[in-house]
Amino acid sequence: MNNKIKLAVAGAVLSAASVANAGIVIPAGDWTIDINGNVNAFANWTNNDKSETVTGAIATGEDTAGEDNTQGINTGLLPAWLGFTGTTRQNDVDVSFTISFQPNVSDNGFAGDANTPLNRQAFVTFGDKSWGTVKLGKDLGIFAGQAILNDMTLLGVGGGAGNSGGATTLGGIGTGYIYPAWKGQIAYTTPNMNGLEATIAITNPNQLGQQGASNATPTVSTTYGANGLYQDRFGVEGQVQYSWTGDVAGKVWSSFASYDVTTQTNVAGTTDDSYTATVYDIGAAVTSGNLGLVGYYYNGEGVGTTLMGLHGYDHGTDKKRDSDGGYVQATYVIPTGTKLGVAYGRSNLDTASGENDSTLVEDNTRWTVGAYHPLTKHLNLVAEYNAVEAENQTNKNQADSISLGAILFF
Repeated sequence: MNNKIKLAVAGAVLSAASVANAGIVIPAGDWTIDINGNVNAFANWTNNDKSETVTGAIATGEDTAGEDNTQGINTGLLPAWLGFTGTTRQNDVDVSFTISFQPNVSDNGFAGDANTPLNRQAFVTFGDKSWGTVKLGKDLGIFAGQAILNDMTLLGVGGGAGNSGGATTLGGIGTGYIYPAWKGQIAYTTPNMNGLEATIAITNPNQLGQQGASNATPTVSTTYGANGLYQDRFGVEGQVQYSWTGDVAGKVWSSFASYDVTTQTNVAGTTDDSYTATVYDIGAAVTSGNLGLVGYYYNGEGVGTTLMGLHGYDHGTDKKRDSDGGYVQATYVIPTGTKLGVAYGRSNLDTASGENDSTLVEDNTRWTVGAYHPLTKHLNLVAEYNAVEAENQTNKNQADSISLGAILFF
């Protein structure tokens, strides 16, 4: 994506108010109000090969009616977005607030209005370039945040295109990185020290993804929540990033997350076990002229795959599962201004020591080929082909999709 569009994407996702990525700017007394966001929609055609049992699969096979071809009109990985950011400087402190809403462009309910709009952001920041910034409220998670922000399918669809009328698709989530999610947090970011910045945060102890797979999900109580587990302390997430400019510009980063989890370990719900889920990543994004390259890798224990904690623990052995993955991506802007891109991503999940579950997904993989054409400064036409596979010890599902649509930033 070109620089203006890339800034718009970052602005839409993170609502970072600045002149460079401002939307509709309105002076209001001591405040400057920035109204920003996007609207996007895609027609998706998906062919599903087989319908085998692969627990944790991104490619799920035929639908419940046995249909292997599906169509739908959805938003892509990035939902439609309306954000409001206010900024001011008072008593030598920069202060801002952000509130955003994410309406749906389609759903398949009887009346066409069954989907509930998302509410992904509500936070305040204060700070100064001399000592850093504090953020309090709900925003994108820190671990794996850069992975999703540098994914080219943020302008498009990626995986999960076969869900007709869904709120969003998956992009590269589950096929190269774990979803950073939207989390209540208190975070501190250092000043920019010649391109070097660091962030550390505590996050709301959200219920983690269901452990799933073998030995039947335990009976659930209100104490343990809908997935039979809970966190018993704040999560801790952090990131270090270094950015540079020049003929070859880019950034490198590394982030981490740590959560203590207590889980029911039998179907009666009478015993529990505790473990620590930890994960780290490393990534780089580099541009030189019209060429852009991204490389990313993550490795974790007990964090599972796709969503934080999903299938990260085995009830039968009472042990954590290891997981890792990553993606590589190359883009090039041709003379027409169209950005052409290709990406490959893979997420791996290991069985726990002593576990014997042939249904559990071993890997979810994705190939994406995309074309992103800036018809105007704000409007992009998008065409993507995505091939997603899910495989375990005995079965494999595949979903191939073609997506055509547009995304408008303001």
